[in-house]
Amino acid sequence: MKVANSYIFGIKPYVPGKPIEEVKRQLKLKSVIKLASNENPYPPSPKVIAALNKTAGNINRYPDGGCFVLRQVLAKHLKVAENQLIFGNGSDEIIILAVKAFVGKGDEVIIAKPSFLIYEIAARLAGAKIHEVPLKNFRYDLQRMKAKLSKRTKIVFIGNPDNPAGTYINAKEVEDFMKTVSKDTLVFFDEAYFEYVDAQDYPDTLKLMGKYPNLMTSRTFSKIYGLAGLRIGYGIGRPEVVDILNRLREPFNVNSMAQVAATAALSDQNYYRRIAKEVQQQRQYLYRGLEAMGSKHETSFTNFILIQVKNANQTAFALLKRGVIVRDMTAWGLSNYIRVSIGTASENKRFIKVLGEVL
Repeated sequence: MKVANSYIFGIKPYVPGKPIEEVKRQLKLKSVIKLASNENPYPPSPKVIAALNKTAGNINRYPDGGCFVLRQVLAKHLKVAENQLIFGNGSDEIIILAVKAFVGKGDEVIIAKPSFLIYEIAARLAGAKIHEVPLKNFRYDLQRMKAKLSKRTKIVFIGNPDNPAGTYINAKEVEDFMKTVSKDTLVFFDEAYFEYVDAQDYPDTLKLMGKYPNLMTSRTFSKIYGLAGLRIGYGIGRPEVVDILNRLREPFNVNSMAQVAATAALSDQNYYRRIAKEVQQQRQYLYRGLEAMGSKHETSFTNFILIQVKNANQTAFALLKRGVIVRDMTAWGLSNYIRVSIGTASENKRFIKVLGEVL
């Protein structure tokens, strides 16, 4: 069967991390831990579980297509207007909607290399010309990104903090960059991990929207809120930008259970602040363990760490055989790196022990 656009064949499909049960079946292992997909290893707030149990009997009905209750709660939490919010089936959908809305065949999109693979996949699907700007010391090279800007540039994607590097760009760097970008170019900040950042100079992109109407931010409930299995994310932008994306959004794109869970999660900030603190402590534990065995790693502001190894594929497979799933970064062009998500104390202890054996 002939496809409409031949450039589809230039897209490499996104390959997710292996599920625990699949690894158990394939390798006949009784105990497996997954530290590959940047998930929150802790369960959601008890308030979330209670809310889900309460609403489970109503799933015979279609969800609220406008996320009315969640929209009110989140707008108040973020101190933004309700019409500045758009909700998606994960923040991935917000990224894809932005590309659909503003990028046509032959237009240009600027991304970092390596970065979150969905930026490239969505842009290629739109038939865009992609400018890939290599990271500089695992940080965004905004000067080189500026040099790539043109009248054809429709979107610049900035992961902040970025996946897989785990680094961030600060408020001054963001402000300096935004001053150089045409108002006809959307600068899209993907802040999936921003709740984990404890840096004082991290930018407040929501405040910057008043000054730069071409700035948009996406965030997610998949990471610190632990709702990855329910798939819910959101975007914040100027009302006129959000209105355009809403015209492309499919009806009922966010299921009712996800809406209820996200609303309940927002009501228990103390619970999630404790998780953020625990992640910070466990990140330091992993740093100490890696340094003790002489393994180089990047300083992270997220819930994952990029670790240098001799051969990513061999190291990841050796860990897998011992029941520890990590991310082989070869698909990102980093054949000498693995990425490990920060797990619970016991999971991190097991990872350090097994990695020491493998190395």
